[in-house]
Amino acid sequence: MSSCVRSSRALSPVMLPRLRLLHQTGYRLVGRGLWTSPRCLTVSGDSQLLPLPRQARVVICGGGIVGTSVAYHLARLGWTDIVLLEQGRLGAGTTRLCAGIVSVAKPISIECQMANYSSSLYQQLEEETGVKTGYVKTGSLCLAQNQDRFISLKRLASRLKVMGINCNIIKPKEVAKLHPLVNIHDLVGALHLPEDAVVSPPDVNHALAVASAGQGVQIMERTSVQQVLVEKGCVTAVETDRGSIKCEYFVSCAGQWAYELGQASETKVSVPLHGCEHFYLLTKPLQEPLPPKTPVVIDMDGRIYARPWQGGLLSGGFEKNPKPIFTEGRNQLEIQNMQEDWDHFEPMLSALLRRMPSLESAEIHQLINCPESFTPDMRCLMGETPGVSGYYVLAGMNSSGLAFAGGAGKYLAEWMTYGYPTANVWPLDIKRFGNLQSSRTFLRHRVMEVMPLLYELKVPRWDFQTGRQLRTSPLYDRLDTQGARWMEKHGFERPKYFVPPGKDLLSLDQSKTFYKPDWFDIVGAEVKCCKEAVCVIDMSSFTKFELTSTGDQALELLQHLCANDLDVPVGHIVHTGMLNERGGYENDCSVVRLSKNSFFIISPTDQQVHCWSWIKKHMPNDPHLHLEDVSWKYTALNLIGPRAMDVLAELSYVSMTPDHFPSMFCKEMSVGYANGIRVMSMTHTGEPGFMLYIPIEYALHVYNEVMSVGQKYGIRNAGYYALRSLRIEKFFAFWGQDLDAFTTPLECGREFRVKFDKDTDFIGREALLQQRQDGVTRRFVMLVLEDHDTELDLWPWWGEPVYRNDQLAGTTTSSAYSYTLERHVCLGFVSPPLGPEGLPTAITPDFINRGDYEVDIAGQRYPAKAKLYPFSSLFTQQKRRKDDIELSNLQGK
Repeated sequence: MSSCVRSSRALSPVMLPRLRLLHQTGYRLVGRGLWTSPRCLTVSGDSQLLPLPRQARVVICGGGIVGTSVAYHLARLGWTDIVLLEQGRLGAGTTRLCAGIVSVAKPISIECQMANYSSSLYQQLEEETGVKTGYVKTGSLCLAQNQDRFISLKRLASRLKVMGINCNIIKPKEVAKLHPLVNIHDLVGALHLPEDAVVSPPDVNHALAVASAGQGVQIMERTSVQQVLVEKGCVTAVETDRGSIKCEYFVSCAGQWAYELGQASETKVSVPLHGCEHFYLLTKPLQEPLPPKTPVVIDMDGRIYARPWQGGLLSGGFEKNPKPIFTEGRNQLEIQNMQEDWDHFEPMLSALLRRMPSLESAEIHQLINCPESFTPDMRCLMGETPGVSGYYVLAGMNSSGLAFAGGAGKYLAEWMTYGYPTANVWPLDIKRFGNLQSSRTFLRHRVMEVMPLLYELKVPRWDFQTGRQLRTSPLYDRLDTQGARWMEKHGFERPKYFVPPGKDLLSLDQSKTFYKPDWFDIVGAEVKCCKEAVCVIDMSSFTKFELTSTGDQALELLQHLCANDLDVPVGHIVHTGMLNERGGYENDCSVVRLSKNSFFIISPTDQQVHCWSWIKKHMPNDPHLHLEDVSWKYTALNLIGPRAMDVLAELSYVSMTPDHFPSMFCKEMSVGYANGIRVMSMTHTGEPGFMLYIPIEYALHVYNEVMSVGQKYGIRNAGYYALRSLRIEKFFAFWGQDLDAFTTPLECGREFRVKFDKDTDFIGREALLQQRQDGVTRRFVMLVLEDHDTELDLWPWWGEPVYRNDQLAGTTTSSAYSYTLERHVCLGFVSPPLGPEGLPTAITPDFINRGDYEVDIAGQRYPAKAKLYPFSSLFTQQKRRKDDIELSNLQGK
């Protein structure tokens, strides 16, 4: 390659010192963009600013492609009185510098759906508005340099086919036919996505703005939002540098500046994102100009992408050592002055030349430095903020803003209109984070890990390495010295498993595979101990609330929120869902009635913010009703196994047999020297045992006593991997994995946990009654794999397609190896084919029991048996009978 700025010589890595010299002479890109269409930068004229309206229903902050998409979709849903504010010129931020690739190759299904919708929207915008968007259906090629990457692409292909997205796994020779520049010598295969496209992002932005303005949206440029005014927890107005606008709703599509904007108001809003520099290269037209329909190349092992651009090439990537920016605060002018850095770009340039050697003779046009915002988990931020009603966020696109903008804008507009989107967006919901992720230091360190991870090979159950040990149990150090290996959930450290003395710790920590993992035998030993003796699992990360009142207010609120009956005797534990108006699970929890007017609510770890927000949203403004988050006050120990009652009986001098301590019951007891321990006869696994909720000051004492007394009963530590295996083989569904806001109790066999027989209204009751009358159209099932070799075959993890009689019937939601059944068990949902008019049809037990099922793992189908109840008892009996036969044969020889 060669630079058109100063030189026409060929560029190779050894030429980089020459480029550094050129930069020292003062050459810098100031205000120059990738896209040259002037119309994309403004809607209103430059000579005079339009007067600021005093009132609006919705104010949107941000005139990039995300903000205009939200405005466009709100207007399409019938909203009027919308004002969009842009601090500079429309589309002059990251949108102007975006690479323009729209690909559906995304890691989770909801992101694939958003990208797929965006592509369709951008394709039809030109016809709708008359604005050319530069849409070209190029297709894309995701390359694999090794078998693990190829497996991940095959898994992605299986998932995309479930959504009806056209894709094909192809051989290296086919890659060469589709793209003339790609060097295929080190490839093992690729994923071809024929429907992927490229566009001109500012022109798409302009088209969305034109369409929005045509439907009455007011677009105001050069107007900076200074803060959002809040009264009694609700948005009331937006204060700008040109005055205030009263409003009911505020939508922050501020991109890089969404964090600072959230912190600027009196009522602070946490928007956990951080900016990083992102580089890509532009070449002049090649000697043989690259056709516009040449496929996009995504070489994740090389950390680069490349697309055709004006007869030449645009190529960027995600380096291992990213450069965070704007840590100290916001300044929109900084975007205009982002520096080139050829030293930093050199590894990606070398990777590009290895992948496309013929580019050695190409001429450089520009090196672009484009700021992008990233989030702590590589997923965008969407939805209403937990602390302020009417304050919505759509930001943190992790360098996929163009691909996500159309679909994300649609879902957010639906959310604001109907109270919920038409798809499960929990993986993107801003309420998955809390204030604990708002530390600027945490965000800066985490995004330095996140940006390289975008193209890193991610095998099942990988963990972030930065921002760790943020929330820990009082037992953390004690467990760590005993070999605990840790995972993180909502910032909380949780043990995965415990490495026995003498095991190779290094090889276990580096074990990454889609096949049988190195921890298989370790977890198996923990499961065996749970079934035959007693294990202790630290489950302190669970969300814990206390709801109290002076009268019946607490009970009345819970009866309204919960599907199950909470009017039970003191000490009883009720497992229940908190449902939405559609009957779907907003929360799945266990509620203990501590006294007549006091309740203890236990929810999943990542429900801490969401569950709190849901309860507060429906909670009356009553000074006699009080909700407190007590998650930090209690350490939770799960004693699982048949000898758990012996351990506790010896420590408490109280009989723990079922006659004296019935199932799903809670007593406040002394354990060792410690008083006030809430002991509950449940384990979240279906195995016998007890949960101990211990005031944190007693945690270490109680743990030491339990381990000391438990030695004679074979006690050992266990982790969440063992818990997962136990709960899945017992057909226990978990919220966030199997249950979501679109899953009803009737669809997952929990009708017995709904108070249909009570004359008590609760949220979702009408929807459930209607569903019970019409019949459910999908069902939660257990699938046990057959003819699957645990040692040699790929493992199922989650998200695998399920086929019935060779027709797609559903997907898995979670899976684990059952050490009891000695087989893999998958949980998931299946549905019958659509009816004659394309409508869903009711599912029957015959449909489930009489079908031939297969689970697709990376394109390979494995037969499975489907059931509506656990297999445990059946297979245990069969195994015992088989063992007896083998023993008798042995004795007869």
